[in-house]
Amino acid sequence: MPETLYLTPAVALDLLVDRIRTLAASRAGRLAVGIAGGPGVGKSTLAAELVSRLNAAEPGLAALVPMDGFHMRHAKLETLGLVRDKGAPHTFEGAAFVAFVAALKAARVAMGVPGYSRKIEDVVDDAMTVGGDVRLLIIEGNYLLLPDAPWTGVKPLLDFAVYMEVPRDMVRARLLKRHSEEGLFTEERNREHVERVDLVNFDKVALSRPQADLVIDLITDH
Repeated sequence: MPETLYLTPAVALDLLVDRIRTLAASRAGRLAVGIAGGPGVGKSTLAAELVSRLNAAEPGLAALVPMDGFHMRHAKLETLGLVRDKGAPHTFEGAAFVAFVAALKAARVAMGVPGYSRKIEDVVDDAMTVGGDVRLLIIEGNYLLLPDAPWTGVKPLLDFAVYMEVPRDMVRARLLKRHSEEGLFTEERNREHVERVDLVNFDKVALSRPQADLVIDLITDH
């Protein structure tokens, strides 16, 4: 079973910075750190802060690689009749993501990384660039540790895997707020999507918790 800690976000960030620096000092070459967990647990925020802190001490050391850039494009989801399931594992280009992480880890030249825009609810090509000298890839996403193909190809590429979690009711409130912020959908649609897709995904991702090297149960009131 993985090591499990109960930490505030600030303390979790400090701990991860220290552990990742220690990891980087002990190994050669490019390393990949996975930040996994269900939707709405705060992975994206923590991963971005982690990259910022690592680079503040050593500019260019780390780069953020979000799994969200491998959503299926909206047009493809429409063709396949999967728009209502958007966000579920089968609405991602999972095999392409695994291949991309493998290529990125081996690369020594700059590579573009796709992103995802909530303003347009679609993928953005080359949203960011990972420089050839970057040593640490901070990879974040829901399904990094999922024990189902093709996602099982991710874990062997990770040098350190972290799983994050907050209470399910908190996730529900956060996701309702997130879906409403851009004003693209009705409140009724947002509630239906959170219950039918997002929270089901949260429960599925929870099954991947034992695959992590470190589990952090975040202590937070919002």
